Amino acid sequence: MSWLTIRTNDGLDAISSTDLKDFTFDGQPLRLMDPQRGIRKPRQIDAALSIRTVFSRRRTTTRPYEDEMGDDGLLRYKWRGEDPDIPDNRALREAMNRQLPLIWFFGVEVAMYQPLFPVYLIAEEPQLHQFTVATSDVAELIGSGTNINEQMKRYIQVQSKRRLHQPVFRASVMQAYGTRCTVCALGLGQLLDAAHIIPDHDEAGIPSVRNGLSLCKIHHAAFDTQILGVRPDFFVEIRTDLLLEHDGPMLQYGLQERHGKELMVLPKSASRPDPTLLDVAYQKFRNSA
Repeated sequence: MSWLTIRTNDGLDAISSTDLKDFTFDGQPLRLMDPQRGIRKPRQIDAALSIRTVFSRRRTTTRPYEDEMGDDGLLRYKWRGEDPDIPDNRALREAMNRQLPLIWFFGVEVAMYQPLFPVYLIAEEPQLHQFTVATSDVAELIGSGTNINEQMKRYIQVQSKRRLHQPVFRASVMQAYGTRCTVCALGLGQLLDAAHIIPDHDEAGIPSVRNGLSLCKIHHAAFDTQILGVRPDFFVEIRTDLLLEHDGPMLQYGLQERHGKELMVLPKSASRPDPTLLDVAYQKFRNSA
């Protein structure tokens, strides 16, 4: 996990299945993820090391985590098959019983994964052929014996969504836009954000790439504060009063000169921002002018 932290820029970036092959332990290659199955248990250990969710195009247009989250806000991971006693399922059960940390590799593009770690298996639901998964803070909270009331359930749901949705949403958007700002084409990943077109606290603000824009931090802040708007036809507008100001090169080149220009970077059609969502945000921008 320390190795993954370094290779993924403290968890900000996705990693390819090819780059995962670089990992070694005690000088020997060791696979962190199984390329064929969802559950990885190296022969050298008794418990599972990682789990995997493959990339699906369905996630570009729908709520991408419905299969992984229960009504209680906790995450779920399915058995392999229906037999509880096959080796892979036993390996997951061993990790649960010993409370060992796992890595969850979540597919954000073909052969590209956002690693989520550490996660813990905290319960098994045999009738549904699945395990309950929690991030470290939620697992600690539940393990402390704290009464899980409705307020606590809401907290768990928010924490689970934040720890799963935000990294996967960012990685999906960065992959779609080639890690470049759609407004100015800046390509420094450390200065880029995955911006929601409709805020994630809104019911329509799903964590899908179709509700996302890759923006540098300046343009992200400008978009969120209605200084910058994006029309449904992918052209940029700057608020009228800002066009009349004189305040140095950042305002001139970074904002004013983007007015009326088409977005510089756009994903392939299946991952492009939804024009309907852009129109909602654009009308909010127009009303603030």
